[in-house]
Amino acid sequence: MARSPWSTKLPYLSLFVLLLSSSCLAAPNSPWMREARSRLAKSSQLSGPLSKRYANGSCDASGPVDFKAPKDNVWSGLTDIEAANVTRWLFLHSGLNLTNSSKAGEWDNTLLLVELNIPNKTDVLPYINGNASAPDRWAHVTLNMRATDEPVIADILVGPLPIDNVTTTWVPLEYPYTKKSSGTIRNLDADSDTTAEFRCNISATISDITLDLWNGTALCMDNDTLSIWGIDPVWQYDGKVTRWVQYWNYPTEELDAGTLLPLGLYFKTDETGRDPANWKFEGWYYNSVFYETTEAFREAYYSEGFEKLPANIAGDWSGTDRQGEASPMDGMPPPQGVKPGPARYSVDQEAKYVEWMDFSFYIGFTRDRGMALYDIKHKGQRVLYELSLQEALAHYAGSDQHQSGVAYLDTFYGFGPYAFELVPGYDCPTYASYMNTSFYVDEETHTHINSICFFEFDADYPMQRHSTGSYVANTKNVYFVVRSVSTVGNYDYMFSYEFYMDGSIKVTVRASGYIQSAYFAGNEDYGYQIHDALSGSMHDHVLNYKADFDILGEANTLQLTTFVPTTETYPWHDRPRNTMKLNRTLITSEDAGQIFYDGNGATQYRVINTDKPNKYGEYRGYRILPSEGTCHLTVQDSNNLEEAVHPFTHDLYVTKQKDTEPRSCHPYNGMDVYDPMIDFSKFFDGESVEQEDIVVWFNLGMHHLPHTGDLPNTVFTTAHSGVQFMPLNYYEGDISRQTRQMVRINYDEDDKGGKAVVKTFGAESVAECSVDMSVLSPDLSGYVGDVIVRKFPFDPNEPWEETDGCC
Repeated sequence: MARSPWSTKLPYLSLFVLLLSSSCLAAPNSPWMREARSRLAKSSQLSGPLSKRYANGSCDASGPVDFKAPKDNVWSGLTDIEAANVTRWLFLHSGLNLTNSSKAGEWDNTLLLVELNIPNKTDVLPYINGNASAPDRWAHVTLNMRATDEPVIADILVGPLPIDNVTTTWVPLEYPYTKKSSGTIRNLDADSDTTAEFRCNISATISDITLDLWNGTALCMDNDTLSIWGIDPVWQYDGKVTRWVQYWNYPTEELDAGTLLPLGLYFKTDETGRDPANWKFEGWYYNSVFYETTEAFREAYYSEGFEKLPANIAGDWSGTDRQGEASPMDGMPPPQGVKPGPARYSVDQEAKYVEWMDFSFYIGFTRDRGMALYDIKHKGQRVLYELSLQEALAHYAGSDQHQSGVAYLDTFYGFGPYAFELVPGYDCPTYASYMNTSFYVDEETHTHINSICFFEFDADYPMQRHSTGSYVANTKNVYFVVRSVSTVGNYDYMFSYEFYMDGSIKVTVRASGYIQSAYFAGNEDYGYQIHDALSGSMHDHVLNYKADFDILGEANTLQLTTFVPTTETYPWHDRPRNTMKLNRTLITSEDAGQIFYDGNGATQYRVINTDKPNKYGEYRGYRILPSEGTCHLTVQDSNNLEEAVHPFTHDLYVTKQKDTEPRSCHPYNGMDVYDPMIDFSKFFDGESVEQEDIVVWFNLGMHHLPHTGDLPNTVFTTAHSGVQFMPLNYYEGDISRQTRQMVRINYDEDDKGGKAVVKTFGAESVAECSVDMSVLSPDLSGYVGDVIVRKFPFDPNEPWEETDGCC
């Protein structure tokens, strides 16, 4: 394949000097440019008694009412027209030497990403807090610069938008990163096709052995019955790029069970640099023996007494379809939720803005992180400026090179591209409403239909209850859920944000899908044997989140209130008493901002505003409560991640909010683990976090030790983690008392009919209406997948083509 003139003549940093000095070649003004639209906020409250809305006798289960957000969503993403114009403008830059992705080879420069650059908080606050104009819109563009001996992935900014011939420019995106490299990081995957061929050529040298062992080969052919794939991230020490590659069986059916079929054979390569002539094969590993050459492995294999290990082969045990004897009466319809009336929440689909009861928030969506929530308010007061996933780590351990060498950073693959259409009645209740999501890849915008769902749910326990000898009081626990599911590789992550009547917000993540297993051979210290030749490989899931609190303003402090044992002497007793008391601590400096949760759960962690106490002098705030199992990384000083490990080593972090520190991780941190694009440890530089605009970073996750119950898939009921933000001294009482969904039954005061007196507090009921039972069994044959809008070349009159896949 022909190389670009840049391939050997210019160091990669020179391209930025060259392009910054060149003139901007703006595309002509487009008639389809985005126009600002005015928003007339109107009431989203339902009006009129239920009796009128059910006049036809049916349960009116309509979706959320149509309304407009109070302001534009400055986090919502580029429009199709904006993305198309940015893409065209970049292709007009001859200096970038871009090639259409569908025609590009390994030595071509391509566009990896075009999306909105999330604006700085300091620029957004004057807009959402007052009457200032919305901040300028800029596109964040990721370039795959492979036309050079030193390929890099480069982040740039293009803007301001819309594109025009005068003001539009581009600059390297540097300010959010700790790595000083003009917004670039090396690309170790630039030669993915050539490296695949290199490994298949190695595999071909022992095709007689793989045929003898497993009746299969891995030769990069369509009829291969074995697959080979390696560690992520690759080993990067001593100036080398080292990969360990493992053999895996292919599933015999269409079901996706490949990660359950390791075969226990590995080989090592040195793939440093871009010239395949310099790449080296460095040895085989089989049954706890390392062979430095193919000849040594072959001689041992054909020698008398060589032990051939059994294979892992797909079967009923690895398939997710129903099998085994069904439980009694299981074929009968189970209980299902019904929504007897219109939705009690409102959604502006265009602005991606939601209101439920006293909560409101905007939704953002990006390729790396998927769904994020912004400007979360309760009773008109902002509680959180941003609540978003930052990164998901899956760090494995084992006695073999593959399990020991794997530490996936999943934003590299992206949560956005794999947030597929949700399944009604399974992922979300049948009465849920939905929102589409979009992301850019290879000059196309993909839209995943119905990939975020909204619904109310009545929990299986009340919010409050109390009974006495004369009455019982009880309150329904109705909460609101925003949910998406991303399938990244073998794992399905379900992300839920839940909002409660007492002002609480809960973040939950659940994991299902296929485990990445290990071959069972002398690795009892790293997992259970779960099938014939299969081990459940131990690993940690650690998901890092950002919570930018704004409690009664931006000036906040993290306070720790701990139950501590003590021995006290009181004037009313003649001897000391062993008891406990409260110890209050303020986190005043970032140096103290890396925190482990108290092992006994004795500490309350809460974000407070010390400038605005309540009328009793107590600080108003929101508590951070781990509500389901959480974890940080078990491995210390990870050799796999090196300096990219820091967001995962503690449970909780607090830093001063900075526009230059909007994220804790970068999706390409794994490309240079010794000098990652974002080194989170550098956030902690001794600055004050007392009554400052602070950010809390927290980790959810699971210490996952797979067992036989993880076959064929891990189940959501056990693999989950959550945290709850709950008002503490924030309101003067329990504000869930404001709901009408409660009852008090006085059973010792009969009314005239001799029955207990029931007080319902104004909640309307639907005594008689018919439910269309067909909605409880939706037609799932209409499941779409995604829709593509091509951005280059772009035809606004014919933009759509349907597809079954993701990207």
